[in-house]
Amino acid sequence: MTEERPAPEVPPTVQLSDPRALRAYAHPTRMALVGLLRREGPLTATRAAELLGESVASCSFHLRQLAKYGLVEEAGGGRGREKPWQATALFTSWDTAADDPATAEAAGALHRTVVERYAALAVRWLEVQPGEPPAWRSAAGIGDTLLHLTAEELTELAARMDELTRPYLDRLGAGAERPPGSRPVLLVRMALPIDLPPGADPPPVSDPPHDSDGLDSRNDRDEHDDRPQHRTEEGAR
Repeated sequence: MTEERPAPEVPPTVQLSDPRALRAYAHPTRMALVGLLRREGPLTATRAAELLGESVASCSFHLRQLAKYGLVEEAGGGRGREKPWQATALFTSWDTAADDPATAEAAGALHRTVVERYAALAVRWLEVQPGEPPAWRSAAGIGDTLLHLTAEELTELAARMDELTRPYLDRLGAGAERPPGSRPVLLVRMALPIDLPPGADPPPVSDPPHDSDGLDSRNDRDEHDDRPQHRTEEGAR
């Protein structure tokens, strides 16, 4: 009998609304740094550089830029490049329907960067998949399901999917308890309204469908805002 895990509270989220912050975050190295700190932080710039395969100078610079917009902060202790950094929240969220043209343009650019990272991670999984254990090859995958929904129903479905994942969020971060055999798994959700001629519903990519194994992100809505949001947690990540 499987023991039920209590669902934690909604995790803290950094809400980006300033076009400058959106543009600053739309950088692959910065996204990777935030995700790394969410999974394994606090970390120094030196250690982050080792894990990401970047230079220490590059990581130090990007961490300072992320700190300007509230995405990371100093964790205390150390000096210079040996001071540890930590993420300020588990999720990053931004408005995908901003009225301000500059904000909308910056949010669109950030969205494209996130999608490109997802695509790169999906391709990487396909490359290494043949060498993975059978259990993981079976559990992971890429697929889709076509549904006919109202905007309200899609919002509700997204919230229910988030509730399913919350019990596992306490496994993130350095020192978190993780069951033997567990490993980082990225669940990517894409809810994309499409226009199709009658009778042209596409078949699913795979049967049964699976979420793609890869990066931080989910299309979501803020708990107190009915405008569409995009939320990433490269992870948290």
